[in-house]
Amino acid sequence: MQVEVLLDRPASEILIRDNVRRHTPARLNRKIDQAMMKRVVEYSKKSAEEIGVHIKELDQEWDLERIVETGAGTFALTGLLMSGLKSRKWLVISAATLGVLLQHSLTRRSLPIKALRAVGIRTRREIDAEKYALRVLRGDFDNLKSVSEESHRAIEALRLSRP
Repeated sequence: MQVEVLLDRPASEILIRDNVRRHTPARLNRKIDQAMMKRVVEYSKKSAEEIGVHIKELDQEWDLERIVETGAGTFALTGLLMSGLKSRKWLVISAATLGVLLQHSLTRRSLPIKALRAVGIRTRREIDAEKYALRVLRGDFDNLKSVSEESHRAIEALRLSRP
């Protein structure tokens, strides 16, 4: 199922204000978008309770920024700790980590980001887009009462969830 076919504009334009998406190769964005579309279509056939459980799971999902921040903190502290216990050479780990973190904060581009995106790690906006699409399906918003077919409701939910 192609996201571009289901949505009224290309996947590369979805969430364009998301700098990480803008710097992610289009094929990876498409892969992430298609996986989201598949999940939303599947949940369009489920009960409100099942959708609610998945929304709670999405609330707990770690986004890209949280993973990067946690990893950077872990590497920087490890380098600092090891430099005190073993050798000052370990400070290179902290310095490199802080350099990568600075690069990421300024450009939203870095090797760890590319690797994390390649395995499907999503930004908070992408997670929220799925969450709001599911809320529309669950009936939290009354905008879809006229749409009856489940797959059409799922597509409309995704359209409404975009910023």
